[in-house]
Amino acid sequence: MINPKIIRQHPEEVKAKLKTRGVDPKEVDEYIALDEQNRTAIAKVDDLKRQKNELSAQVKAADPKSEKGQALIKQVKKINAETTAVEAEQQEVADQLNYIAVRLPNLPADGIPVGPDEDSNVEVRKWGDIPEFDFTPKAHWEIGENLDILNFERAAKVSGARFVYYKDAGARLERAVYNFMLDLHTEEQGYHEIIPPYLVNAQTMFGTGQFPKFSEDVYTVESTGETLIPTAEVPLTNYYAQEILDEKDLPIYFTAFSPCFRSEAGSAGRDTRGLIRMHQFHKVEMVKFSKPEDSFEELEKMTLDAQEVLKRLGLAHHVIMLSTGDTGFSSAKTYDVEVWMPEQGVYREISSCSDCVDFQARRAMIRYRKEDGTVDYLHTLNGSGLAVGRTVAAILENYQQADGTVKVPDVLVPYMHGATVIK
Repeated sequence: MINPKIIRQHPEEVKAKLKTRGVDPKEVDEYIALDEQNRTAIAKVDDLKRQKNELSAQVKAADPKSEKGQALIKQVKKINAETTAVEAEQQEVADQLNYIAVRLPNLPADGIPVGPDEDSNVEVRKWGDIPEFDFTPKAHWEIGENLDILNFERAAKVSGARFVYYKDAGARLERAVYNFMLDLHTEEQGYHEIIPPYLVNAQTMFGTGQFPKFSEDVYTVESTGETLIPTAEVPLTNYYAQEILDEKDLPIYFTAFSPCFRSEAGSAGRDTRGLIRMHQFHKVEMVKFSKPEDSFEELEKMTLDAQEVLKRLGLAHHVIMLSTGDTGFSSAKTYDVEVWMPEQGVYREISSCSDCVDFQARRAMIRYRKEDGTVDYLHTLNGSGLAVGRTVAAILENYQQADGTVKVPDVLVPYMHGATVIK
């Protein structure tokens, strides 16, 4: 959530920034009014309790059967009734305030492009040469089906649309990709590997900002209320929920391979074929816990970590900075890494790296103790390192050969038991 002090002290700046994210300024005005009512009610309750304590002391000193004692007791009862009424009003206002607070997106960081959607995103760098073919390149799903390593038809029979069977070299390629990613992140980039839970509770989903606003985008188990994770960011970020870390231990880097489950609500008609938009897919996630003053530098490093995967795979890509209107709910600043897909002739997102500053830490109550003993919220960051299925799709399309085979990127050959070609 947004630091309430920022909203109180800089209301016009907050309204202007959130307007670039599609928030009606009237919503912030309502928040400010409710916040003032809530604080006034809390102060009134505190004053009534103070009065009650003073009167209670007088009751003890007086004869309760005397006229003065009876009068004091009547005053205490009156204050009790008034306190109960004010507390009920305060709770109602607090609930209304909280309803707005948990649905306001993060404030965009200074310096990111201002615009309503992806058309306002800005390219910041590009890497690699776009491959040239002396034949018409095929789509990855066609390549996979022709090689009998991907089967969407049988998966649809078993589970429905947007599912896939990986088979033989396809399954091995998927495994090779995520093992390579994990080895790079843990052995060279300093991340601690985690195998997280794949089912989480509602509070955990709230902590990273998926709940309550995006509850329709996930799969929830009716019998328990637990949710299948949409990304390993959720359990990784909440690893330290309700805890206070020591400043000397920061930054902390986590990485995890996990399945991800998304309903893809609202994506009807988009990427209906192939591995780009699935209900179930694999992803290697990166999460960081950082001191506030270091978090934007850590975001730059995380984005380079994601890029390094693509560089070693020899896949052309570029990095874009998202505009205010395209940045995710919890993020203050996001870079998307997009890989070149030859069949479509466009770059497609394969990683999204975000600095959420203290937004998630406030929701999950993750803090750190500074050297001077004071306690404050730390900053959380997350990024894909990478989406595995999309990486497989990019490899199939970029390394396809005229005879229908697919060359294995050199860095993956050891993970493919020495195989250099999929045929």
